[in-house]
Amino acid sequence: MSLQKSDIEKIAHLARLSVSPDDVVNYSHNLSSVLALIEQMSSVDTDQVMPMAHPMDAEQRLRADEVTEKDQRDHFQSIAPRVEKGLYLVPRVIE
Repeated sequence: MSLQKSDIEKIAHLARLSVSPDDVVNYSHNLSSVLALIEQMSSVDTDQVMPMAHPMDAEQRLRADEVTEKDQRDHFQSIAPRVEKGLYLVPRVIE
C-alpha cells in the first residue's frame, strides 16, 4: 500500500501534527513501508500457533509464600485508642 501526499496530510491533520511539506515524502515512504510490513505479517498462517503472554518462555522468580512474622494483632489492638470487636474505631471525618 502506497500513501500519497494527501493521505499524509490527512493523517497529520487528524493527529493534530504539524508536518512540513519537505517531510511529507519521507513520511509517505516510511509509513508505506510500515503498512507493507503489516500486510506481509497478516498474510502468514498463524492458525496452529499458540498465543503467548511473553515472547520468551520464562517464568517469573517468586519467593515462597511463607509467614515470616508472628501475629501481633492483639498487641497492636491493645495500644490502639479505640477497638471494638477486633476493629479499629476512628473519628468520623465526613458529616
